[in-house]
Amino acid sequence: MDDLKLPGLLHAAVVRSPHAHARLGAIRAEAALRLPGVVGVLAFDDLKGWLKPLPVSGVPPPALQARVGFSLRVAAQLPLASGTVRYAGEPVAVVLAESRYIAEDALDLVSLDYEPLPVVTDPRAALVPGTPLLYPEWGDNVGASFTHAIGDVEGAFRRADVVVRQTLRVHRYAGMPMECRGVVADPRGRDGLLSVWDSTQIPHHVQNVLAGALSLPAHRVRVIAPDVGGGFGTKATIYPEEVFIPVVAWHLGRPVKWIESRREHMVAAIHSREQIHDVEIAGTADGTILALRDRFLLDQGGYNPWGIVQPYNTVAHFLGPFRVRNFAVDAKVVMTNKTPHAPYRGAGRPEAVFVMDRAVDLLARELRLDPAEVRRRNFIRPDELPYDVGLLYRDGQPLVYDSADFPGALEMVLAAVDYRGFRQEQPRLRERGVHRGIGISAYVEGTGVGPYEGAEVRLDSTGGVIVSTGAASQGQGHETVFAQICADTLGVPLEAVTVVGGDTAAIPFGVGTFASRSTVLAGNAIAAAAVKLRDKVSGVAAGLLEASPQDIEIADGKAFVRGVPTSAVTLARVVQSTVPSFARPDARDLDFEATTYYTVPTVTYSSAVHVALVEVDVETGAVRLLRYVVVHDCGRVINPVLVEGQVHGGVAQGIGGGLWEELRYDETGQLLTGTFMEYPLPTAADLPFIETHHQVCLSPRNPLGVKGLGEGGAISPPAAIANAVEDALAPFGVRVTALPLTPANVRALIRAAGAR
Repeated sequence: MDDLKLPGLLHAAVVRSPHAHARLGAIRAEAALRLPGVVGVLAFDDLKGWLKPLPVSGVPPPALQARVGFSLRVAAQLPLASGTVRYAGEPVAVVLAESRYIAEDALDLVSLDYEPLPVVTDPRAALVPGTPLLYPEWGDNVGASFTHAIGDVEGAFRRADVVVRQTLRVHRYAGMPMECRGVVADPRGRDGLLSVWDSTQIPHHVQNVLAGALSLPAHRVRVIAPDVGGGFGTKATIYPEEVFIPVVAWHLGRPVKWIESRREHMVAAIHSREQIHDVEIAGTADGTILALRDRFLLDQGGYNPWGIVQPYNTVAHFLGPFRVRNFAVDAKVVMTNKTPHAPYRGAGRPEAVFVMDRAVDLLARELRLDPAEVRRRNFIRPDELPYDVGLLYRDGQPLVYDSADFPGALEMVLAAVDYRGFRQEQPRLRERGVHRGIGISAYVEGTGVGPYEGAEVRLDSTGGVIVSTGAASQGQGHETVFAQICADTLGVPLEAVTVVGGDTAAIPFGVGTFASRSTVLAGNAIAAAAVKLRDKVSGVAAGLLEASPQDIEIADGKAFVRGVPTSAVTLARVVQSTVPSFARPDARDLDFEATTYYTVPTVTYSSAVHVALVEVDVETGAVRLLRYVVVHDCGRVINPVLVEGQVHGGVAQGIGGGLWEELRYDETGQLLTGTFMEYPLPTAADLPFIETHHQVCLSPRNPLGVKGLGEGGAISPPAAIANAVEDALAPFGVRVTALPLTPANVRALIRAAGAR
């Protein structure tokens, strides 16, 4: 994004609230405006005609609302604060200058009046009567709540041989893409076109929001997501800067650039994950799971841009591959004075899997059974599929697993890691003072969420193929896999295909890239559009070759009569045969394009089993990953290299969350981990070789047989690592109830176990 250079470009720097909760008073910008090179300082009142509340997604569909009965309050954020700020880092004004350096210097010269208000940063404390309220008109700090149950939970708990209860905490962490966010807006296009380059995963959604804010038809707002250096869900939210930067450019009539610093990213880009669970699991003496009961709080921060998506995703994915017919949940979304919480790679799934897999291991430990054996006895068998979990998915459709072999994946990963050999060796290692442990985690992930994605496939005059889609890439390899799908379907060489994604001028409608949806939705749209185009080409080639369209084959960029390869003509020749000229004014209509908007009734279900092997230094608390093995099912594997890359990247992020990453606040709402000195990320040197094995269970829900992939790798590592560390430290009686497992936290666990 920062490589974009435009004539007359202004640079923006954002004035952010230093307070986590305060009433906003006067803004005085005189000193900043006197600084040479400063063009303007703008706040809400200067732009209020265009600054509407940011959109709130995640409203439950009618069928889901009728079944569950959500209570949902809207906590929408203004692009620039007016009246009250609710987290440290909230934007309150924007400085415009001729250079980034001048704009940053001017920030210190903008004076603001704040009346600090009481702060609440703990979700449990936020529910206590008399606690400071973020929205006084609500009467409490609950942004959303719901209860839901299937089966006879109370009866199952009454007849259980054993019940295990535990409070489990999922800590706050977030996506840290290599490239931070950025927006460049130019209002000087022909016919009043506003061009916006945005490091976003959802360009068409940004287009709609800007068109509404500026009262423009959508075709006069072009949003382009250029090469984006990572997204991970962090760039799938509509942010204040994505609105007020284009609005400022429109207001001033000049192009404006804003590039986020890493510090800004950590305080102002969305956070995720933070939940507190009070979970109970009931089982029989042989390890059969009878029921689960869970009460959890989600720490939402100051605003709620995604409605019920995060908490309900947690519920929908809680049971995973386990056969559990009795399940009850009570969920509350709690507002606190922290950066807003929204989906990050996994979006509620890692939280659910951490709680479920920890509960299963705790049950196994209570019954003195091997954790792998408990999973064997409770995994859904292939002959039970399609398997109705009994819940609805968040699209409002029945949550029915389409295809999988969960026991097969478990046995494959246990064989790959030599689980039996490790268990035989583990006692001898402990005798030598070597504390190694093994942890298992498994998940089922709803992927390919609708409602649709579009693709246009067209031929140019030379036989080249252009694929346009609403799915924007942030490094997933769309350009490769989409080109493969098109080339294979249309019958052209891979190098003949050019893929254009993330440009609202290339295709009028699109949803975007998130929720492991691109290959399922955009991939099938491309295949369907390529089939339509192939039929058109076959019809024209049939006339050219004096044959029936049914007898035309297309391969390697040429059309020929089946069984007569010498008749082959290039696709360029086919196209050119229809071009009108003075010699041939009666040539055919030039129609070498096809568009498909592919819709799905519901999601497909990917799955995986992960195993982590760790060694813990009990003197220092350091955790070393010795091996990490994944058996993954994403349906048809179109490009194995890209699949492994996605799994490896997700696992790396999950390992970071399991061992190092945590966004921590003090009691005044100030972020304590605002640089990579306090928020360490995993490096290549920290990671073991990640072994991946493919299990292919084709999905019957789409023609390509594919399932989503992007989020899966990040879902299980925290649970697998927690289970492995607890296994390694079993002689000490350690119980892992929270992450990350930093050396200091591991030492604290050992000390606490010793005290007990």
